[in-house]
Amino acid sequence: MRFSPPVLHGIPPNRDAHQVSRRAQPAAPPRLGLTPRDPSDLSRPGGAAQEEEVDLFKDEEEDEDEDLDLYLGLDSSRSVKSLGAKLSDTRISTVEEEEDGVWLSPRTSQGDGAGVSEGHGEVQKRSAEEEEEEEEEEVDRTRGRGDEEEKEKEEEVAAARERAAQRQMLAIEELVHTERNYLRLLQVASVTIRSNLQKIQPPLAGLSSMFLHVEEVMDVSSRLLSLLDQKLVKPGDPQYLQTLCDSFLSLSSDIEEYYKEYLANYNQVTNLENVYKQKEALWCEIVKVIKDSAPEVNATSLSFFLVMPVQRIARYPLLLQTIHKHTEPAHPAYARLEEAAHTAIALNWRINEYKRFREVADKYKKTETLSIKDKINRLNSHSIAKKTARLSQFIKHETGMAPKLVDEEFDALEMFFYLLEKGILELHDNVEAYLHHLQEKRMRSLIYKPLCSLRDLLAGPRNLIRKRLDKLLDYEMIEARPNLNYEEQAIASTYKTINTLLLNELPQFNGLALGMMWSLPHSSLEPGAFWEWVEHAVLEGARNLEHVCCTVEETLSSPIVQVTGAVVGTRDLDLSLGRGELVAIVSPADSRGDKKRWLVDAGGPRGYVPSSKLIRYHQAVEDPPPSPHLMLPVDRAGPRRHSYSPETRTLTLPAMSRPCIQVFVSYDFTARGVREVSVRAGEPVRVLESHDKGGNSQWSLVEAAHGRRGYVPSNYLVHMPTTPIGLPTTPGAMSGYATYR
Repeated sequence: MRFSPPVLHGIPPNRDAHQVSRRAQPAAPPRLGLTPRDPSDLSRPGGAAQEEEVDLFKDEEEDEDEDLDLYLGLDSSRSVKSLGAKLSDTRISTVEEEEDGVWLSPRTSQGDGAGVSEGHGEVQKRSAEEEEEEEEEEVDRTRGRGDEEEKEKEEEVAAARERAAQRQMLAIEELVHTERNYLRLLQVASVTIRSNLQKIQPPLAGLSSMFLHVEEVMDVSSRLLSLLDQKLVKPGDPQYLQTLCDSFLSLSSDIEEYYKEYLANYNQVTNLENVYKQKEALWCEIVKVIKDSAPEVNATSLSFFLVMPVQRIARYPLLLQTIHKHTEPAHPAYARLEEAAHTAIALNWRINEYKRFREVADKYKKTETLSIKDKINRLNSHSIAKKTARLSQFIKHETGMAPKLVDEEFDALEMFFYLLEKGILELHDNVEAYLHHLQEKRMRSLIYKPLCSLRDLLAGPRNLIRKRLDKLLDYEMIEARPNLNYEEQAIASTYKTINTLLLNELPQFNGLALGMMWSLPHSSLEPGAFWEWVEHAVLEGARNLEHVCCTVEETLSSPIVQVTGAVVGTRDLDLSLGRGELVAIVSPADSRGDKKRWLVDAGGPRGYVPSSKLIRYHQAVEDPPPSPHLMLPVDRAGPRRHSYSPETRTLTLPAMSRPCIQVFVSYDFTARGVREVSVRAGEPVRVLESHDKGGNSQWSLVEAAHGRRGYVPSNYLVHMPTTPIGLPTTPGAMSGYATYR
């Protein structure tokens, strides 16, 4: 059977097979001189010759395969890359020969193709195995590098944790150690140095105010350390950090309360120390005491110690944040530590705000007493422009040209404050007038002194309210502007600070002032009991005044005369007296018998006075005129001046004399019109009104003898006590009892 030679890639037959690859086959196999088969003959070959021919072809193919293997140099030690290059060269050579027209012989072409296919399969198999081996080796190397990297990372994480733990422990130890040292230095300053400074003579002015609130700060610091020591745990124990955070949070309110008062008072410490420095000798002595009291500390001033609380409160957030930074989230005290750090930051913010409010309040609540010259010196272009703008804004508000910023809450507080202020001032004036006439020591200590203190305290809130109105006018002019410069921002900040300060503290002040009013002795009495107490006090004062009048009458048994004009002594033993004074006549002549100079007794000193300056003192015998000041009778219809109207009842008083106040004319006055009345010096009159119809207090409407009425100058009138007479026993008769209002 004859084979049809296969055609490779469209190459025509009759080409020698050894020309397929010039590069792949160095020597062509021997040709066997066989006749090529007809391609159309597909019958099975027969006979021994044909079988021999097939065997020859088989041997020839095996030789070609061996030659091809030898030529390609396939060796298991060579790389797949070299084999691929050679196979590529073989393909290129074949393509080149095909282009040159070289034909493959049937047998050679068949043998060469089979050999190349088998070699190519082995090459691919070997290259795949080598690639798998290389991939496995690469995976092993990658896995090894990954294990090493993980190990290195674990070591780095462990080292970082160890460093963080060390830094955490150092931060905790720093907080506790500095707290102990801080407390020790404060104790040295407040105990040792303070006691030694108190020995300086003369005593230092304001020394106690420099150490104000230091004891409270020391107390809260010692409590913090004692809470840490009570747990008996070491700083390295995780429980120690939990204890530290719990202790700080439990004392946070006390820390804020004590430190904010200390920081608000610290400016006074620096000011007082500057006052001491102005006296060089005194300051040198103070420095010597400080160095001798604390030789281990290189301190040269009190501020070295007293500034420590200011610095300490600011370090709490820094130290707690440092501990928080080096603490793992898995730590059992992490949440409490975070809360403590946030609390310390908020605590410092609130203390700073409180100090800023106090500085603004201290700046504007002062009451300055300036003369006209000082006020003129303060005028400049800036102040004039500012006051003009405020006045313009105020006029716009009053005329309705511009809307006014309304704060209903503040307006209610302001109105209540002014009502409270009016009540306090009226009560103060009434008590002062009462004590001026009766000299009641018990009332002075229980009522008058607290009222004086409360009256002085009203000045601060009143000045702040006025300053708020000024700042409000400034704020309204810049409120609508989109962008504010530095000065305008300061104006807005000042207004908001004063407004917030008043809204927070004015209710407290009003409540405390009202509480002080109700804490006065009469506040615990029922209305009826209160008025009984008042009547008893008034009657007791009347008895004391009666006793004084009787004593004066007994002492001055001699005729009493009144000085009609000012007397200036020009000789030895002469007296200098003012007009209206009462004196007793000792002798109507001097030692030489001169009746123009009388010897008189002025209630202590004795001397001579010209007789022409003396006039007999007229005493009312019966039905004396009442006091110039009107008094409401008990049975008068209509509401009383006070809020309580006692029930009408008969009051039985013991029989006693009634002290009266009589009004006399000091100088002669001649009427100049029909509305005036002529009076003589020493003439008693009755004051109907202490002012004219226009409210002018320089003229008084009086009633003289024989019912004559008219106006006289008020400074011509003098008030004198008269001789006591019997006091009626009914309350209605007390309407003639003269008192000062």
